[in-house]
Amino acid sequence: MENTNRILNREEIPEEYKWAIHDLYATDEDWHAHLATLAEDQAYLAAMAGTLGAQGENLLAYLTRMEEMDQKVYRLSNYCMRKADEDTRNATYQAMVGKYRGVLVALNAALSFADPEMIAISDETLDRFYAEVPGLERYRRYLTNLRRKKAHTLSPAEEKLLAAAGEIAHTPDSIYGVFANADLKFPDALDAQGNSHPVSAGTFIRLEESPDRELRRSAYESVYDTYGQFRNTAAAILNGQNKQQKFFAEARKYDSAFVRSLDNTNVPTSVYHNLIEAVHQNADKMHRYIRLRKKLLGVETLHFYDIYTPLVPDADQTIPYAEAKQTIYEALHPLGDEYRAILKEGFDNRWIDVYPSVGKRSGAYSAGAVVHPFVLMNYSGNLNTQFTLAHEMGHAIHSYLSHKHQNPVDAGYVIFVAEVASTCNEALLMEYLLGKTTDKRQRAYLINHFLDQFRGTIYRQTLFAEFELNIGQMVAEGKTLTAEALCAEYKRLNALYYGPDIDVDDRIAMEWARIPHFYYNYYVFQYATGYSAAIALSRRILREGEPAVKDYLNFLSGGCSKTPIDLLKGAGVDMTGPEPVNQALELFGQLLDELEALLEA
Repeated sequence: MENTNRILNREEIPEEYKWAIHDLYATDEDWHAHLATLAEDQAYLAAMAGTLGAQGENLLAYLTRMEEMDQKVYRLSNYCMRKADEDTRNATYQAMVGKYRGVLVALNAALSFADPEMIAISDETLDRFYAEVPGLERYRRYLTNLRRKKAHTLSPAEEKLLAAAGEIAHTPDSIYGVFANADLKFPDALDAQGNSHPVSAGTFIRLEESPDRELRRSAYESVYDTYGQFRNTAAAILNGQNKQQKFFAEARKYDSAFVRSLDNTNVPTSVYHNLIEAVHQNADKMHRYIRLRKKLLGVETLHFYDIYTPLVPDADQTIPYAEAKQTIYEALHPLGDEYRAILKEGFDNRWIDVYPSVGKRSGAYSAGAVVHPFVLMNYSGNLNTQFTLAHEMGHAIHSYLSHKHQNPVDAGYVIFVAEVASTCNEALLMEYLLGKTTDKRQRAYLINHFLDQFRGTIYRQTLFAEFELNIGQMVAEGKTLTAEALCAEYKRLNALYYGPDIDVDDRIAMEWARIPHFYYNYYVFQYATGYSAAIALSRRILREGEPAVKDYLNFLSGGCSKTPIDLLKGAGVDMTGPEPVNQALELFGQLLDELEALLEA
């Protein structure tokens, strides 16, 4: 199926390659019936307003029911959102997502009294509750984390108002999702022989990897010229996203949306700034990589449509999905039998929605773990999507282990640690592939791919992070994010990060409009920090074996039982300083040396 030149309709894809969504609900009617029961939870919990600080039994009753309800909400959201992503044009599931969000907003508004009440309990009273009601120990971590935000928690009436505005806050993200995934249509790209190739969010990178430069150029122009036609609309959506972030940050008495975002995951803002500074200090390596790419491609002018194509194209190969799974299974042998048994369970029991189809959400992700994780792929049979499969299964197994070993209230790990498990899998897969090959050109091809992972995950995601930080600052200063301002800043950063040996054209200045992560609220920096941590952990696992694996599996099983910084320290890496980023980029430089030697030999 990987070789088809046509995007299939979903009904044309065999069931074995679709996720087992009915493990959540057998029918849509079952989902609607379960959603209706949230009214009972809401009524029960809302009736406890004003009682949470009166006695420990009340607090325990509230937290117990809340934990049960959150599991239900998690399951409900997973079903409707996964179904909506199967075909973003399907109005039925868009409506179900909308209905779910409406119910959730009403629920949050009704229960908005709870956080202020729990925060208002004195330390002495809470200590007494713990002593009198042993069951509250289950929620000690949750309550401690909640109460550290006392300065940013408002009165019950104000909290209710903010909760009621939750649905409005999702509007920019919702509009962007429909705009980018359902409404935008791109002209076909033409290859050097004049053959047409369909362009979509799901096929774009694959086309950019083609050895046919004319096809790459045509696809590049198709995508960015199309976005350019809607530049003002895209800017207005992103402006709306940043404005709502600013509103909620100010309402909660934070200095900025940036500070609020990192406080939500208990990560020091210095980690974000250290990352940007470390990448700036290592910019020479990226500039050197760009010069090497220009030289090896033999082009007079290097364009951004030349960034993804392999430098050793004749070593590229088609990797059937079954082969990709087997290779990943073998590559993750260092993580032990327990880890690989879970991996095999996911492969064999339809955790994964494998292939692209008409209207399907682009990209890849892992979500949910109430029954088991669900992984969205758009597998195309190349090395890149094989690595993506390893990446997303890293997320899935992290979720699986956290939910297996933690109470539900402590199982949901924060985003800062999420990208570690995924990129550790990628690093181990790369080490395995490099260890297997004796062919110089194949080794050069793999090192090129490894370098591109560094480029895409540390350099590019840090560029995104700096862009997001800067446009957030613009909004904080009262400026409007116009298309002109966004394009100017994005173009400036591309010139800074990629250096003088590439043409930073007006089309790449529109790339910000293609990046959905700018609607995730200071999310992208965690790809770069996570990748840096994963490189350090993968090397420790390969170097030390069982002790490192034990620490790593404890990390994967930790959920949010500790702060993200402490969880990573337990696994053997300290992200409070720039050392992990510097060490990862030192490896980038060493790989660059080896690639140059291999291709010049």
